[in-house]
Amino acid sequence: MSFNKIILVGNLGRDPELRYTPQGTPVCSFSLATNERRKDRNTGENNDIKTWFRVTLWGRQAETASQYLTRGRPVYIEGRLRVEEWTDRDGKPRHTLEVHATDMQFIGGGRSDDAVAPPAKAAAAASTEAMPPAPDLSDDDVPF
Repeated sequence: MSFNKIILVGNLGRDPELRYTPQGTPVCSFSLATNERRKDRNTGENNDIKTWFRVTLWGRQAETASQYLTRGRPVYIEGRLRVEEWTDRDGKPRHTLEVHATDMQFIGGGRSDDAVAPPAKAAAAASTEAMPPAPDLSDDDVPF
């Protein structure tokens, strides 16, 4: 039995790039940075170590990421980690960490709440607008 799962929480390094396969399947790619703070033993200074990942989303999640994510925005990603290898223009072998994402969750702020709201947030706002106002109660109306 084998298992390959990675969970990342980080910030987008660039705006997502949406494209489509010849069959019409949406594919979205972006870079994601995670930060780790380490203390230097010699100087005592805190250093931030940044690790970059290339993330690929497919289908409806790809379209959603392209629509709502922007550079710098924090995001939660789950997926499978792969090492992609290729040869660059100079003939040197290269590799990068790539995450084939299976789940994505928006976290933190990002775009202005007034500009564009994710579908879940918009649905929640619509449902609260449809509710009648709460009745005006005094302490005498409470049974305990």
